[in-house]
Amino acid sequence: MNENTGPGGRMKNKIKVFRAMNDLTQEDLARDVGVTRQTILAIEKGKYDPSLELAFRISSRFGVHIEEIFTYEEILADEKGSGDNP
Repeated sequence: MNENTGPGGRMKNKIKVFRAMNDLTQEDLARDVGVTRQTILAIEKGKYDPSLELAFRISSRFGVHIEEIFTYEEILADEKGSGDNP
């Protein structure tokens, strides 16, 4: 699933923070990891989850573990609006 709101949670990332720390534009990072600037923008905004391979390329570019950039947050049933209210 490429949408950020998968069945059980959502992917978050700190790409923008790492770009700022390394003085990189979206275009610079895109070129370094082999994608378009639009792809980096979509990932940063949470509109698109990168493939595992791309996530590793991005983390490798910054020299950090993948978990330092990408995190997964589970959404509890109550947060999904399941209608379980009494």
